[in-house]
Amino acid sequence: MKILQCIIADDEPIARQILENYINEIPYLELKASCKNAFEVLEILQKEQIDLLFLDINMPKLSGLSMLRTLQQKPNVIITTAYPEYALEGFELSVTDYLLKPFSIERFLQAVMKVQQKHDNSVKETITNSIEEEQISIFVKSDKKIIKLDFDAIFYIEAYGNYIKIFSDKMVLTPQTLSDFIDKLPNNFLRVHKSYAVNFNHLKLIDGNQIVLSNNAKLPIGKSYRKAILKKIE
Repeated sequence: MKILQCIIADDEPIARQILENYINEIPYLELKASCKNAFEVLEILQKEQIDLLFLDINMPKLSGLSMLRTLQQKPNVIITTAYPEYALEGFELSVTDYLLKPFSIERFLQAVMKVQQKHDNSVKETITNSIEEEQISIFVKSDKKIIKLDFDAIFYIEAYGNYIKIFSDKMVLTPQTLSDFIDKLPNNFLRVHKSYAVNFNHLKLIDGNQIVLSNNAKLPIGKSYRKAILKKIE
């Protein structure tokens, strides 16, 4: 479970002490600072990576909600206040929860769990996206069929009007442009000519202005693509 770096912002010493006691009871909360006003909070947010802010509304000079409006990037925020009338405004500023003083440690824990759940969901989404990015094959339409092609099996792709020819153990003709298809491929594919893109995992050698692949296919190198090819090799 992620350790949440948190700060308190409240001008009342007793309120700060209660929050500090609650935070100390929860092992995955780490208190970085306990602030008396919004300006102290702003200073810390500029220096530290904060996951969670416990924020009072009525503070001297600058209110909690006014401070939130100044932030371009906000940590997770749990409002702690004695004033229920600001709840709607708080949620319009995307706060995670709104605790009315006095609140129990059980209600405090419930609010904190919402933050932890948000983090867990974010991690799951990141993992899912990573898995999707690591896809190893692609489906293409060809002659009223849908064919699955493994990326590793593709040697090269050739532009053919509004179609492309995909060369693996066989040639597949599919209706799309070379530029559109390259956008769907992993970064080991590189355009080497206006009419050709190759899988660099199958690169055998470069002979003058030709690329030779592991299947012995010989493809021309376009003058404007040569620099990118050499950079890819390096």
